Amino acid sequence: MRSGKLFGPSRLRKKASARLDADYYIVGLGNPGGKYAHTRHNAGFDVIGILSQRHGIPVRIHDFGARLGHGEIKGRRVTLCMPQTYMNNSGESVKEMAKALGLRADQLILVYDDVDLNTGVVRIKERGSAGTHNGMKSVIYHLQTDEFVRVRVGIGKPDGDIVDYVLGEYADKQAAFDTLAKAADAVEAILEDGVAAAQNRYNQR
Repeated sequence: MRSGKLFGPSRLRKKASARLDADYYIVGLGNPGGKYAHTRHNAGFDVIGILSQRHGIPVRIHDFGARLGHGEIKGRRVTLCMPQTYMNNSGESVKEMAKALGLRADQLILVYDDVDLNTGVVRIKERGSAGTHNGMKSVIYHLQTDEFVRVRVGIGKPDGDIVDYVLGEYADKQAAFDTLAKAADAVEAILEDGVAAAQNRYNQR
């Protein structure tokens, strides 16, 4: 995985890094607003919410077109990020944050819903294409790299219209919460034990 900064020097870096400098930046993808809260497409937001609650990290800072929180998880300094640019433009917010803070690609962990995984499945991937996910397409386009870790939260494929499906609520809310909690566990495992060990634990067929 590339170790250099994603972008060159930024005049914003000194001011922003004072409160948000971290070992890892965990970005959950979703859509802002009550209309979309806890829908399948907001799995990334919900995982950030679980991590926020578990570790006492309020996500209340507003910057870079995102809601942010700064704290510690498993001995690692982390910044939690929920882009507020709507899903299809998620990359705009992530790029702004990456540029201002001088992020390396290997400091990013993206969490998002995935219709190509069965409901309840969580997978960790180190790099690769966005698949059919427009939010990930936006992030890869704006960062000009796909070499960052992602935690994919399986929501399954619909029988009918995919837009209605991903923007709809879960049929089994307890099962959905269990899956989201497992995705949060996977993020913690990456922070504590590294990507390879976390993949061995969560990518079993």
